[in-house]
Amino acid sequence: MRRILLNIIMVLTLTLPVMTSAGMAWAAPNPNDCPDPNTDAAKSQALQGIGETGTNCDSSGVNKTINTLVNILAMIVGAVGIIMVILAGFKYLTSGGDSTRVANAKSTLIYALIGIAIAALAEVLVHFVLFQTNKVGS
Repeated sequence: MRRILLNIIMVLTLTLPVMTSAGMAWAAPNPNDCPDPNTDAAKSQALQGIGETGTNCDSSGVNKTINTLVNILAMIVGAVGIIMVILAGFKYLTSGGDSTRVANAKSTLIYALIGIAIAALAEVLVHFVLFQTNKVGS
């Protein structure tokens, strides 16, 4: 059973770069769209360093990057949580009425649901903090 779980984790780890790069557009920054380097050279360099493109060259690029990372991690944790719930159901179905195996399946289900709830609360907390910092910054 551990081997199956390790294989699932390995597959998710190997497919993570493919899933993340498929949803993002990578482009070089256009110097015509970024602020005038004579006005604030440090800000211009920082914005170009994080790959800010388009006409909206402001300090929200870091917030967008953090939002993207949090959303990707939330998808991964959600997928792992769903896999663990399915695994708990499979354990329960194959327990054959054995009380220790049923208890093991129930504990797997409870821990998976607690993990999903903690991950969801963490995502809400990060988005709340980013919202508050954007509100203070503007």
